[in-house]
Amino acid sequence: MIIVDSALRRRAEEGRPVRVGMIGAGFMGRGIASQILNHVPGMALVAIANRNIAGARRAYAEAGADDAVEVSTQSALEDAIRAGRRAVTEDAMLLARAENVDVLIEVTGAIEFGARVVTEAIAHGNHVVLMNAELDGTVGPILKVMADRAGVILSGCDGDQPGVQMNLIRFVRGMGLTPLVAGNIKGLQDPYRTPTTQKAFAERWGQKPHMVTSFADGTKISFEQAIVANAAGFRVPRRGMIGADHRGHVDELVTAYDIDMLKSMGGIVDYVVGARPGPGVFVLATTEDPGQRHYLNLYKLGEGPLYCFYTPYHLCHFEVPVSAARVALFGDCVMAPLGAPRVEVIARAKTDLRAGEILDGIGWYMTYGEAENADVAAREGLLPMGVAEGCRLKRDIPRDTPLTYADVELPPGRLIDRLRAEQAARFPAGGDV
Repeated sequence: MIIVDSALRRRAEEGRPVRVGMIGAGFMGRGIASQILNHVPGMALVAIANRNIAGARRAYAEAGADDAVEVSTQSALEDAIRAGRRAVTEDAMLLARAENVDVLIEVTGAIEFGARVVTEAIAHGNHVVLMNAELDGTVGPILKVMADRAGVILSGCDGDQPGVQMNLIRFVRGMGLTPLVAGNIKGLQDPYRTPTTQKAFAERWGQKPHMVTSFADGTKISFEQAIVANAAGFRVPRRGMIGADHRGHVDELVTAYDIDMLKSMGGIVDYVVGARPGPGVFVLATTEDPGQRHYLNLYKLGEGPLYCFYTPYHLCHFEVPVSAARVALFGDCVMAPLGAPRVEVIARAKTDLRAGEILDGIGWYMTYGEAENADVAAREGLLPMGVAEGCRLKRDIPRDTPLTYADVELPPGRLIDRLRAEQAARFPAGGDV
C-alpha cells in the first residue's frame, strides 16, 4: 500500500514510531528484525521474545543492534520500552501482555505455542500480525472471532504468498472484476520429501531442514492456500487441489479452467508447478461487463472470459513491516478468515505407519498435509495436520492414507484441541457465518 510509507515518515518526523514486538527469532524473524531496524523509518522493534534468549539477541545483533536488555518481568519490559531501550526475553507472554506495544508480529511457525501466545495477546487487547499460516489454517476462524470480540485486529501478512494473493484479490475486486482462482506458483511438489532429502538445501540457505521439507512436501502450500480460501470465501476443486505442471507463462492459465465450474464453486484456490514467473502468485478474474471486456482486451489482457493478474515474486520479511503499519496506523487487515472455515489441511501418511507410534510434526518423516474442503473434512472426521503432532496411532496406517480422529489418541491438555472444539461449535460443518 503506497500510503503506508508517507504515514510512517510522518511518525518518524513526529518521533512517534510504531512500536512492534516480535515473537520468534528464527530465519524469518531475523530478516524482519533487520528490515525494521535498518530500512523502515517510523517503526521501532522494541522487543523480541524467543524461547532461547540467544536467538533473540542474535536477531538484534545481526541487524546491528547489540544493546538489548534482557527482561524477565512485565514491569521490566514496560520500563525498557518507555525508556527507549530494546528488550529481549524468553517469556513470550510478556510481549503478549505488553501495554507499550502497538502491534505484535508472531513468526514462530509453531501451532500449540503460537495459539497460547495469540490468545493471550488478544485477551490483553493487542493487535497481532501472523506470519504463521499453520496456526491460521488450523484455528484461524475461532481466533478471528476472539479478536473481534476483544476489539483487536488479527491479520495475516504481506510478503508471504497468501498476503500477496489477497492483495491481488482486493485489487481486482476494486476494479469491479470477480476473482475466481487464487493461485500459487511452485518449483517442486513431492509429498515424500523428508529432512534427510532436504538437508543440503537447508544448510545452503541457513534454514531448518524440517521447515524446508514442509515447502517441498506440499504441506506449506496447503496451509497457505487454505488461509487464502478462508479469507476469500473460496474452496478447493478437489482434495489436494489440481496442482498441474505448467512450464509456460502464467498468462496461459486463462484457458486451463472451466469457468462454469469456477463460478459454481464461488472461486477456488490452486497451485501450479514450474510456471513462469516463479515463485510468484496469480489471480484469474472475470467480468460480465462488455465494456470492461473491451478495455481489458485493449490493454492486452486478452479476450476473456478469464483474465490473469500476477505478481512475479513474494518478498516475505521485506514486506511484513508494511503489514504492521497497515494494522497499527489504518486498522487495515491484510487477510483474515471471513467466518466458517472453507478449507482445512488434513494429515496423510508419508510412509507406512504403525500402531503405537507418536506422530512427528510438520515437515518431518511421518505425515504431509493436503487441502480439503472443510465440510468434507468434518463429515469424514479427517485429522487436521495442525493437530497431528504428538498424537498416538491406534492402528496401522498405509502410506498416503488420510488420517482420521478415530485413528489417533490426542495428547491431553492441549489448547489447540480446545480451540478446535470451540471452532466446530461456533461453525457447524457447512456453516457460513
